[in-house]
Amino acid sequence: MKRLHVSFGTADLEKSMAFYSTLFGAEPTVRRPGYAKWMLDDPRVNFVVEDQSGEIGFSHAGIQTENQDELGEIFDRMKQAEAPYLPEGVTTCCYAKSEKSWTADPDGVRWEAFYTFHQMDEFGTGPEFEKLDANGEASACGCSTPVAKKSETVVTSSACCVG
Repeated sequence: MKRLHVSFGTADLEKSMAFYSTLFGAEPTVRRPGYAKWMLDDPRVNFVVEDQSGEIGFSHAGIQTENQDELGEIFDRMKQAEAPYLPEGVTTCCYAKSEKSWTADPDGVRWEAFYTFHQMDEFGTGPEFEKLDANGEASACGCSTPVAKKSETVVTSSACCVG
């Protein structure tokens, strides 16, 4: 079974946690410095607020799977969607070790698909979102991480990228 993931950046984490705890009728499932996550069953969502990205408001959406077989199916659909595709692989991000890939819809809304292996004590790092522009091409920065459009893989390299 899959779970919708929604992430928001916030200017005041404590105020946002109070608001969403009241809205959801539940305290965060995971609470770490600069980060709070609710794993809700009604509605079935992985909802995150965090103040570490520098973004305020809606950040991205995603689909979290409960097993890697489901993840492979979603990765295949992302590749077929006529949109940019960024396979990130296994990474630590948002206090979790996960395998994930990213895409962006025609309006640039970022989506991730991921399977989480386990929670971590460190926040980790996220992908360089500028790699997902509306055309599915690598940004002017370029990167050594594969960026694919449709089923083709584009690999570039640059000193500004995180490997």
